[in-house]
Amino acid sequence: MKYITRNIYKLHVNHDIRNVRSKFTKAAVLKTVKEPLVLEDFKIADKLKEGQLRIAVKYCAVNMSDALICSGLSEIKPVLPYVPGFEIVGEVIESKATNADDEEEDISVGDRVLVLNKEIMGGFAEECIVDEKDIFGIPSELSYETAVSIGDSYATALIGLARRANLKKDNTILVTAAAGGLGLAAVDIAANMCKAKVIGACRLEKNTSIVRDKGAFISFEIKSPESLCKRVLKETDGKGVDVVFDAVGGEIFPSALDCVGHEGKVIVAGFASLQLPQLNINELLRRPSFSLIGVSLNNYRTHSVRIYRQSVKDVLTMCKMGVITPNISETLKLDQVNEALEHFSTDKSSGKILLKIAD
Repeated sequence: MKYITRNIYKLHVNHDIRNVRSKFTKAAVLKTVKEPLVLEDFKIADKLKEGQLRIAVKYCAVNMSDALICSGLSEIKPVLPYVPGFEIVGEVIESKATNADDEEEDISVGDRVLVLNKEIMGGFAEECIVDEKDIFGIPSELSYETAVSIGDSYATALIGLARRANLKKDNTILVTAAAGGLGLAAVDIAANMCKAKVIGACRLEKNTSIVRDKGAFISFEIKSPESLCKRVLKETDGKGVDVVFDAVGGEIFPSALDCVGHEGKVIVAGFASLQLPQLNINELLRRPSFSLIGVSLNNYRTHSVRIYRQSVKDVLTMCKMGVITPNISETLKLDQVNEALEHFSTDKSSGKILLKIAD
């Protein structure tokens, strides 16, 4: 995120926080795009609507999408003031859940829950309101930190690799942006659940060891788009890979397409480069025949809530069983939120960055 300068995330704190009423919550608030978030009392609804719950937030993951929204680079343009954060864990403190849908869980006050609150947001706060469609019980074996690190990226990778690509044992797969949150999730799912042979491509050499530790049998730095294809073809004896999982886009995308073998599959799951790839249809005809598949967990939430919910439940279960394990890069406090967001422009971290909101 070269467009986000280091100085826009210095924290401004409102020191007049006192006499907090129940309909206010301490939160990190975006008041002006491209300016630091401000820590202050933020008004939230004091009455829940049908199907909503109120959560006392324990941790909230900080994601690339949060940084893009705050910097004005996202297609999402929130109404300001706005509290970012959608990947949340905490305790239910009030509920108007209807439990009308068979896909939803019977969640009660006092339960430990994971929430993917992409519609309402509000996770960078001590309390937030969530929709029952997006709430999942946390197995007792999992900590809050583990649960908040696994929902969004792992469910996306699971749908892309297991459901759409039908990745099988001993298939070869290239994962681009392999040291990012989504990339590491794809490596973990591919190597440790699907038992595939994973090639991890990273932007920086320093992150290649993390990718190998997660299960990749080869991991290397992408020195140029051309070098990516040459290295993958060398490692596959010129055949190319069965599956490409691309979360980069931009100039890497055409080279990633050159890495896929005959009748392979390319999963498009994100654009970490902030550049949408341009693809001429004629280019598809000069390559080996392959399938191009887009995957968005949010779209599954809209069009197939059953698959959306089951995928999140499945990754929680697999984590409980020890099949997969998320990588937590750093845990910061709420008043360090701007430092956390800055990590996405400086490549300081790989894996998940968490905000600890409360004990």
